Amino acid sequence: MKLDILAFGAHPDDVELGCSGTIAKEISLGKKVGIIDLTRGELGTRGTAQTRDEEAAEAAKILGVPVRENLNFRDGFFLNDEAHQLEIIKMIRKYQPEIVLCNAITDRHIDHGKGSKLVSDACFLSGLSKIETELNGEKQTHFRPKLVYHYIQWQNIEPDFVVDISGFMDVKMESVKAYKTQFYDPNSNEPTTPITSKNFLNSIEYRAMDLGRLVGVEHAEGFTVERYLTVNSLGDLL
Repeated sequence: MKLDILAFGAHPDDVELGCSGTIAKEISLGKKVGIIDLTRGELGTRGTAQTRDEEAAEAAKILGVPVRENLNFRDGFFLNDEAHQLEIIKMIRKYQPEIVLCNAITDRHIDHGKGSKLVSDACFLSGLSKIETELNGEKQTHFRPKLVYHYIQWQNIEPDFVVDISGFMDVKMESVKAYKTQFYDPNSNEPTTPITSKNFLNSIEYRAMDLGRLVGVEHAEGFTVERYLTVNSLGDLL
């Protein structure tokens, strides 16, 4: 299946937290969107790799994403090296997305910045014909996405552009809350973490509201770019 957009996350729930409003909106516009999780989040304080698998599947269902895969890299210890780059390249060549969304360029969790650079490097390398890959015994054709954008996570990174997600905030929050073991639950007896507070859960919406305020819409999600955005005319910015 060729996809229009392929979103990568170092952990299950990264994509939901960072750009699920945009994904839900693009799907409503008829775009084909997939998600690739690099790890199963097995080092997370709460829950297990198995519960993360189940939660990720439920979140994908909520968003209407037809494709979600997990590369089963080691949580916390995957590297930006040839072996890992080749696995990303296989996914890019398999789905041939025009746009790739990936982790924040720098963040509180070391896997986020590391995953961001890994995916970005693999997007470039995927376009080199002399790098040969096979998937399921079939040789793949080289392919490079046209655009790579980075969503924003824990840190309040200044976005280079924002997407109006008004009308899609409810589905974003529903997809986030699919990760029942990870976020605010006053009845949980598990250890607390920076992302289990009510403030963190609320911050997902008030960040979207604040970005929306700045551009005159109800809710928005921010992204950073690796190269200048290009438009054909000023009218495209309306």
